[in-house]
Amino acid sequence: MKAGGFGSFSSFGALRPFNQLRQLSRDSRDTLFLLATIAAVVLPHARHLPAWASAITALILAWRALLAWRAAALPGRWVLVAVLLLTAALTWLSHRTLLGREAGVTLLVMLMALKTLELRARRDAFVVFLLGFFLVLTQFLYSQSILTALWMIPNVWALLSALVLAQMPVGTPSLRLAAAQAARSTLYGLPVMVFLFLLFPRIGPLWGIPADSVGRTGLSDRLDFGAMSEIANDDSVALRLRFAGPPPPPSARYFRGPVLGQFDGRTWRPSTLSWIGKTDALQVSGQPLAYEMTVEPLRSTVLPMLEMSAEPAGTERSVEALSFKRAPELHWLTARPITERLRLQAQVYPQFRHGPMEASLALQNYLDLPAGFNPRSLQWAAALRREARFAQLDQAALSPALAAAVLRHISSADFIYTLAPGRYGEVTPHLIDEFWFDRRLGFCEHFSAGFVVMMRAMGVPARIVTGFQGMDAQPQDGFWIVRNSNAHAWAEYWVPGQGWLRADPTAAVAPERIQDGLALRPAPGVLAGAFEGAFGQINPQLWLSMRRGWEVLENRWQQSVLNYSRQSQFDLLKSAGFAAPDWTLLGQVSATLIALAALAGGAWSHWRARPHDAWSRQRARILRELWGWGLSEAGAHQGPRRWAELLQTRHGEAAEPAAGMLLALEAARYGPPSPGHQRSALVKSWARRRWLRDFRAAGRMLRAKIR
Repeated sequence: MKAGGFGSFSSFGALRPFNQLRQLSRDSRDTLFLLATIAAVVLPHARHLPAWASAITALILAWRALLAWRAAALPGRWVLVAVLLLTAALTWLSHRTLLGREAGVTLLVMLMALKTLELRARRDAFVVFLLGFFLVLTQFLYSQSILTALWMIPNVWALLSALVLAQMPVGTPSLRLAAAQAARSTLYGLPVMVFLFLLFPRIGPLWGIPADSVGRTGLSDRLDFGAMSEIANDDSVALRLRFAGPPPPPSARYFRGPVLGQFDGRTWRPSTLSWIGKTDALQVSGQPLAYEMTVEPLRSTVLPMLEMSAEPAGTERSVEALSFKRAPELHWLTARPITERLRLQAQVYPQFRHGPMEASLALQNYLDLPAGFNPRSLQWAAALRREARFAQLDQAALSPALAAAVLRHISSADFIYTLAPGRYGEVTPHLIDEFWFDRRLGFCEHFSAGFVVMMRAMGVPARIVTGFQGMDAQPQDGFWIVRNSNAHAWAEYWVPGQGWLRADPTAAVAPERIQDGLALRPAPGVLAGAFEGAFGQINPQLWLSMRRGWEVLENRWQQSVLNYSRQSQFDLLKSAGFAAPDWTLLGQVSATLIALAALAGGAWSHWRARPHDAWSRQRARILRELWGWGLSEAGAHQGPRRWAELLQTRHGEAAEPAAGMLLALEAARYGPPSPGHQRSALVKSWARRRWLRDFRAAGRMLRAKIR
């Protein structure tokens, strides 16, 4: 007997016409269905695979589909070995290794594609099924978004349906029947999945492997002149915040990131203070503002936080198995890049002072300028410093006065805030000179860099701070959204007795950028502008509403599912009445539930093994009665008529009443309906055990006659 679908992939009938899909053999149909499922599983990996891997996979699947359609023979093993060696060599050339995530996923995809070319037995199909399930799982190595989860559901369903088809008997069972059975099996396993999700221990960093963004623009420990304009192209969410009270005013919505103090004429980098050992002192005052923040995978080693939390420099914290430490300049550095979503609680003090109150060697780092660069800027700053209005001021008053003068110049001169200033430094290496005197076009980093250079040239320590500024105008589902396009650069300058003071030159030329907290918006391209114009004529708010609705849905997914952590498990146990949950209690509860589930499963299996219809139960009772009368040859495989014949053969006329009842039962169950619905009445009587009671009475009469 043939084994059914996937049972013999090498034996096919004659060539089918291309327009007769329904006339394909079961093997061909099931193979095509499996290949379509594999293509859907591989599709999300295409943007992470090398181009050659995607191309070879597509060619192999198309070749295998053509062989199945034409019922042609499969290629020999030497062909598969050659292709395998080629893919291994290309993987090594692409990744310089055969290990690791990228190389491993590439090889896994290629191996599954090659396995389809040797589907000669059912066990080969099972290997493909297992590889397919594992490949579905690897999608979460790149993203745990709701779209990934939604795409995974039909993939798993299709793989389960193909697995059910392989187990079905000979014939051509419909795909609908297999899909229904796969859905039922999934529903049976749903309680187990929920249990594992709620109580299986979260072991970091296993739950934080995926990174939903690769190569995103965002925070960095260096700032190239003009590079920040690329951030305007990334409108994705960077942070989500929920405040215990009203949010801070727009002027206080600064999220502190890397602090940059070294300048080589083009690039800004962090200052090196380790040789001095000095850190910024911090003093906070007023009422703190508590908030909860969810950080998206920024792929940065800096954790942006609202200015200013109260922890001093050197403080260490950890969230979700990721430790971070406060740097001397009071921004937070993580032990490794943020490649998973983090949720943390914090407090911010809008009123604060930080930095040394008196002059020190540490401030020299923030006075250095590269030699031989920007001579016109240095001359301009020197001329401003020599003005008579600054002659009589002490240092505590001089620094704010000079800063105010520079900011007034920015606001009163013909500077223009734009995200498309063009490239600086193509004609001259003096970038600040070109910006300050020639073009006067730029955005936040240009104005901040120009301000810092001018302040340093006048003998005032200054530095650039990067991070985020502003949020969306309205909260979404209770969360305020900070986008990557909210990235910003501002400046700090030092004043004796006051420490570092914030100065935002962007506010001098584009105050709406700071007051309204607007995200950067790039100029649309030709096609994008035409699309937005046509779309906006229909409903200008429709696209914005759709995007916000989707972001609300994603946020709920992240907060409820992705951010379900160890603490969430402990909170669940608290809500269940446990006073002090810990790992031990979590293990005990898990073990208890597993034991109860095992007992329930065993009871269910025992119950399913027993007969559940009335005829099966009564049949067993009839057999026990017959065996009690000495009729040991009666078996469960026989029917009432055969039992009646055995009774008459063994006991003759004395068995006529009992044999008659068995024959009547035979006719009532399997014969045509009799007038007056006597068959229905007899079956109902038999189901209510009346028939068995009468049969036992006939048996007692039989035993009496035999004696």
